[in-house]
Amino acid sequence: MSSTINRSVTLHEGKVFRLVRENVTLENGVTIDLDIIHHPGASAIIPLTENNTLLMIKQYRHATGGFIWEIPAGTLDPDENPLHCAKRELIEETGFSARTWKKLGVITPLPGYSDERIHIFLATDLTPAEQDLDMDEILHVHEIRFDDAVEMVHRGEIEDGKTISGLFMASLWLNDRNSV
Repeated sequence: MSSTINRSVTLHEGKVFRLVRENVTLENGVTIDLDIIHHPGASAIIPLTENNTLLMIKQYRHATGGFIWEIPAGTLDPDENPLHCAKRELIEETGFSARTWKKLGVITPLPGYSDERIHIFLATDLTPAEQDLDMDEILHVHEIRFDDAVEMVHRGEIEDGKTISGLFMASLWLNDRNSV
């Protein structure tokens, strides 16, 4: 399947993303205008301790009107490797680094109007490092049992899509590893 972009106009150039209106002719011959958010992508981390606890953050998100539970994550810098981004963000947000990394997968959180891809990693063999929050980050790090985090999803306490996806991917990986 393909489409033809007839014209493209930048509506807004933000700090992180660019909003574009594209006039597109679809494969079925229909021509429409689509608003698309072009995003550089991100990395998200499931930081798992040897005690099967998870480092999670409760972060203030102005757009949602308060604090929400999330796994550590951050936007890719230009030409940055997703694993490098994950390593940087884990230290910056949690004050921990990891010796062992496993890529769990990639998600496309908003395919109807954004090209953002989030690379999800499992980080283990954690060691303390120096937390280095950005000036606009307000967050608190919590150590939560992995099973309790999954239950928080069931109770509706965790609503963030990348966090839910990351927990699901990590759960599958852990189940496969433990079944061997």
